[in-house]
Amino acid sequence: MNATIISLIAKQLGISEKQVKNTADLLGSGNTIPFISRYRKETTGNLDEVQIGNINELVQYFEELNKRKETILNTIEEQGNLTPELADKIATCWESNALEDMYLPYKPKRKTKGQTAKENGLEPLAKILMSQSADDPYRIAQRFVTGNVQNNEAAVQGALDIIAEWINESAIARNRIRQIFAYDAVITANIIKGKEQEGAHYENYFKVKEPLKKCSSHRLLAIRRGEAEGFLRVSINPSDEEVCLTKLTQIFVKNNTPSAQLVATACKDAYKRLLKPSIETEFAHSSKELADKQAIAVFANNLKQLLLGSPLGEKRVLAIDPGYRTGCKVVCLDAQGNLLHNETIYPHPPQKETAQAARKIQQLVETYAIQAIAIGNGTASRETETFMQHIRYPLSVDIFVVSENGASVYSASKIARDEFPQYDVTVRGAISIGRRLMDPLAELVKIDPKSIGVGQYQHDVDQNKLQTALDETVVHAVNLVGVNLNTASEHLLRYVSGLGPSLAKNIVAYRSQNGEFTSREELKKVPRMGEKTFEQAAGFLRIAGAQNPLDNSAVHPESYYVVEKMAKDLNCQLADLIGQKEVAQRIQLERYIDQHIGLLSLNDILKELEKPGRDPRKKVSVITFDQRITTINDVQVGMLLDGIVTNITNFGVFVDIGIKENGLVHISQLANSYVSDPSTIVSLHQAVQVKVIQVDTEKKRIQLSMKTGE
Repeated sequence: MNATIISLIAKQLGISEKQVKNTADLLGSGNTIPFISRYRKETTGNLDEVQIGNINELVQYFEELNKRKETILNTIEEQGNLTPELADKIATCWESNALEDMYLPYKPKRKTKGQTAKENGLEPLAKILMSQSADDPYRIAQRFVTGNVQNNEAAVQGALDIIAEWINESAIARNRIRQIFAYDAVITANIIKGKEQEGAHYENYFKVKEPLKKCSSHRLLAIRRGEAEGFLRVSINPSDEEVCLTKLTQIFVKNNTPSAQLVATACKDAYKRLLKPSIETEFAHSSKELADKQAIAVFANNLKQLLLGSPLGEKRVLAIDPGYRTGCKVVCLDAQGNLLHNETIYPHPPQKETAQAARKIQQLVETYAIQAIAIGNGTASRETETFMQHIRYPLSVDIFVVSENGASVYSASKIARDEFPQYDVTVRGAISIGRRLMDPLAELVKIDPKSIGVGQYQHDVDQNKLQTALDETVVHAVNLVGVNLNTASEHLLRYVSGLGPSLAKNIVAYRSQNGEFTSREELKKVPRMGEKTFEQAAGFLRIAGAQNPLDNSAVHPESYYVVEKMAKDLNCQLADLIGQKEVAQRIQLERYIDQHIGLLSLNDILKELEKPGRDPRKKVSVITFDQRITTINDVQVGMLLDGIVTNITNFGVFVDIGIKENGLVHISQLANSYVSDPSTIVSLHQAVQVKVIQVDTEKKRIQLSMKTGE
């Protein structure tokens, strides 16, 4: 890679050039980010997934910039305008705006006023005026009155049109105006006259005027949505445009001659007609891009927390998708999530067969030795939870309320149809609810991340960037936890480092034909599983009960020789090292450093030997909602309630307090001190205590506070 690019990336990220080069080389050799961060720490200097991802992003940016340079150089060369000096300036430019400024004078464009004036022979007059030495420019202009130029006034105007374009194409002028916008730009939004009622949902933005750099991402995205829907008129301008005109005059006006005064007129025209609209568009794009980036980061962080939600584990679960008229769909699942039984009960109006429904639940709990109950948090959730809590069970069971976000999407998907072709969407939805309790990650990967419903303004951001960020988040979560090779679904396997849809399908097909995998080495028999792919994936796949205990750990097969040597030196079997902290602590790691492995990786191996296959996720806990409230009408100002965080945005967090409507804890109510980022205070699915500070039953809005001592 270009040494200059390596240096630029290193400086931007605050890491060494060696780290950048080594990481870029690993990425260029087909290694995945999870693999590099976990198993190539010595090479990268212990960079984490975020840092490696940043390097990857910047490498791609500079590669695209180089492609753009090639296009620009070829275009200018074809015009016959490429000089060695210009070629060198373009080659050494590493900022996209500056590059486009250099290209602007040569960029093919639609016919402009300046081009027309040049065709009419007025460029020499423009140069005379630009020199600002002529005392009587209109007399000189008389010489250019010919053809389409009818009089000296038209000649001067044509010359000024040319000058205005020269000013607009000046890299110095554009950069100065850009600097003013960056420091002082103001975004203004106003309701379009006559749209007040139709656009009432944008009433908070009917009259906005604030510094662009202080406009929060959620406000900017809302404003831009209002503009796109035809309700708001939006503009970006410096707070004092005279500053821009003054700056241009300082650059281009040399004296006070009559021709200099005409150049000043051209400066004003260049700014209002060409420069300002261009720079405004640039800042509209860059501010939207920044807002997108922040919103996508919120979405990705929420998704990560959701995917890494606490798993119940392999327990027998009874799951319920609550409902009124159509009843509650009940399914019983074994410890591996396989469907054992399904039916419908009617504990609520209009049927209200409460006693019969209770007996049925008791019977199912006993028959299938149920260990936990999962209730979806949608319609009739609270009533169903109350009903279930009043049943006397033959066995000890815990009751959990589970998020239904995206369950309806899954139940109608091809994945669900393929899994359960004989059942309808209601049964599939209940199964998904139960499986989410057992292992949120394994179930949620089956759903398009954008359908899970955590985040803000997801439909307003760049959809390609959103999809990329969310896919990367899923990959990170899956590989952080690890995957059971013999139980994982095809959809879960496709997110394992190095695999993808095709190999995931092949693994499941091989497993179906040949039975469970008995070793990681057996993976190499899967069609199209090459050495490189095996290297990338093996460490993230687990085989419970394998003959080699390391096959059920995060120790990579390439490092088995080291652990075997450790066991030999301690005069014990491999199995004696696994989970035996006191034995593992006798290992002197420095003895095992060689050309293939260093101390960073050896420390990881030691941690893995102490707690093999450790799950980074917390244990699931039961949350009980306040029994006094079942609807928003029961919620009173001043109440202290237990709740669960269901969504995090830049402006606050939404909390489930056990009813249909989630309450909002505005960012200003999250703590007694100033909070800039809600995710530093709470995490998704965190249990919190909140105080009700406002209830609007008509608009179905509940305002909450997490401040203490109030």
